Amino acid sequence: MACSVSSSAIPSMVMVGLTVLSFAVASAGNFNQDFDITWGDGRAKILNNGELLTLNLDKASGSGFQSRNEYLFGKIDMQLKLVPGNSAGTVTAYYLSSKGSTWDEIDFEFLGNLSGDPYILHTNVFSQGKGNREQQFYLWFDPTADFHTYSILWNPQRIVFSVDGTPIREFKNSESSGVPFPKSQPMRIYSSLWNADDWATRGGLVKTDWTQAPFTASYRNFNADACVWSNGASSCNSNSPSSTSSNGAWLSEELDTTSQERLKWVQKNYMIYNYCSDTKRFPQGLPVECSSTS
Repeated sequence: MACSVSSSAIPSMVMVGLTVLSFAVASAGNFNQDFDITWGDGRAKILNNGELLTLNLDKASGSGFQSRNEYLFGKIDMQLKLVPGNSAGTVTAYYLSSKGSTWDEIDFEFLGNLSGDPYILHTNVFSQGKGNREQQFYLWFDPTADFHTYSILWNPQRIVFSVDGTPIREFKNSESSGVPFPKSQPMRIYSSLWNADDWATRGGLVKTDWTQAPFTASYRNFNADACVWSNGASSCNSNSPSSTSSNGAWLSEELDTTSQERLKWVQKNYMIYNYCSDTKRFPQGLPVECSSTS
């Protein structure tokens, strides 16, 4: 389910890229330096000298932020503490996305729920403007009680979603089978907290209880080992240390045996929806990548 991709499955342009992309900028985050608050009219706040960011949602508006840098491949970590209590109807989104009508996107979305009911972690991957690749999970802890680390590994061979270092999903490069893979469009990091009670909780049956507002999600310990894209060029270049250095290890990282076992454990015990198993949704046949994508 999580075997490595052979070199023959990776287009030659990407293989060349692997030899060229040899140095990544490691950025231990400071929200004042790395992010801009983009909407919310004061509902998003950067606190503690840039170490903490909070998003708030009330009946009038949610709030959001985005990274100043664009990235083309990287290993992105963010610690989140989600809206506590009755969070039904709310969505906390944390994702990478490019621009345009044929955009690429790598999504974490946290769908709120009634007090005592579990959050749903919703994941999706868009390539060339096409998504419909949803996998959903319950978590094995209370994501509102403390901060937990949500990570995206994005390299030319695969995208891996992880929670506290445990992989929950792998989307492999299946370009050899005709499936587009995000590899040429730089992406920013975005996050937002917003009201989606028309669909977020039990398909929209449970509405947001505004007497509980304001709703707050918190962020800290952002880190990016990544290729920063600026002025049409990548910070990863052939003039830097060799690709065998630890700086660029994530560029060819794949799931080892232990990680594959942890991935299987999560998918067996905590996955609640997988588009690759939804034959009713795809009566003409499951998407091509489902034969090789966990």
